[in-house]
Order: sequence, then structure tokens, then C-alpha cells
Amino acid sequence: MTGTEGFRHFHDQLSHLKQRLLDMSEQAKALLDQSVDAMLTRDLSKAEAVVAGDAALDALELEVEEAAIALLALQQPMARDLRFIITAIKVSSDLERVGDHAVNIAQSTLRLLATPSIVTPMPEITEMSRRARRMLSDALLALVRSDGALGRAVCRADDEVDAMHNSIFRILLTHMMGDARTINGSLELLLVSRNLERVADLATNIGEDAVYLAEGKQIRHGNSGE
Repeated sequence: MTGTEGFRHFHDQLSHLKQRLLDMSEQAKALLDQSVDAMLTRDLSKAEAVVAGDAALDALELEVEEAAIALLALQQPMARDLRFIITAIKVSSDLERVGDHAVNIAQSTLRLLATPSIVTPMPEITEMSRRARRMLSDALLALVRSDGALGRAVCRADDEVDAMHNSIFRILLTHMMGDARTINGSLELLLVSRNLERVADLATNIGEDAVYLAEGKQIRHGNSGE
């Protein structure tokens, strides 16, 4: 293989990796949206579809990881390409975990549907789900565009979602203390809130990775990267 052919082959492999990461991003977002919609509308078939759909996301994570490792091992990429490949491995792991949290939300919905409950999803959970999903979408957009400013904005938004989770915990605790019949349903909604909070954390990770990709700076653990 000539130098030109090798260069073209490398960039074909890199383009394939980018596309599969984009495919994985779309699947993870779709699973999360479907799980939240199933919970809010109490839709059994949607919840079951989320649980069944997680295997495809797991398979994509393995494909992305293997493609990235092959590029690292065989092509010895430099500078920005190296940063992207490293980022792809980290982001694929976070996206797989988003899928896991979507499944957890769907399973909570299935349990709520299986057991009659006087507790219904609260407006606060609806708003929290909207914010967590927006964070994930913005983080992925920041990654695709190598937009460090948007990545940082996603990280700042995490505090608001954390505060909403704490507020939901207090509200549900009050319900459970006031009426024992609400305990099972409230615990399921608390699990939903916890999973949404973890999705926001994963979106924050991806936002930090977008900053690393765009600027070559690590902003994890309170490091501003300035």
C-alpha cells in the first residue's frame, strides 16, 4: 500500500468510526426518549420496546470500541485524530450507559403498570426529563461540531438537574410519609428521577469530552482547562 493509499485508507476508517458513533448517539437518544414517553403515557409496548432495543446499542458500543482500538494499534494517529479516537471510546461507553438508564426507566414503568398505584408522574419529573434529554442532545451536538463553548454550557446545566432530583426526593418522601399506599409508586418514580440524574451526569461527561476534542483541554474534576 502506497503512502497515499494508506492515508486514504486511514481516513476511510476514521469516517466509518465517526458514522458508527453518530449511529450510536441516535440510538441512545431514541431509547431515552422512548423510555420517558412510555413512563409519562404509561405505554406498555413502548416500555417493552426499550428493554428489547438495548442489545443493539450494546453491539454498537463493541463495534465502535473495536474500530477505535484498530485505528490506534495500526495507524498511529496524531494530534486531533488521536483525540477523536480516544474520545470515541469514552463516549461510546457513556452512550451505552445512557441506554442502560433508559432500560431502568422502562422497567420502572413496567412495574408501575403491573401494580395499581395512586401515584402518577409529577410535573417536576416531566421537566427534569426534558432538561436531561436536552443536555444529552446538546452534548452530542457539541461533540459533532467540536464546540467547546456548548460543551461547557452542558456541564453548567448539570447543577440544575441535580437540584431537581433533590426536590423530587423531598416531595416523594413527603407523599410516602403521609400515605403508605403511595410508597411503591413513589419509590419507582424516585428511581426514574435517579436514572434521569445519571443521564445528566453522562451528558456532562460527553460535554467535557467535546471540550477536550475542540480545545485539547481536560475540564474534569473541577479543572477549568484555562
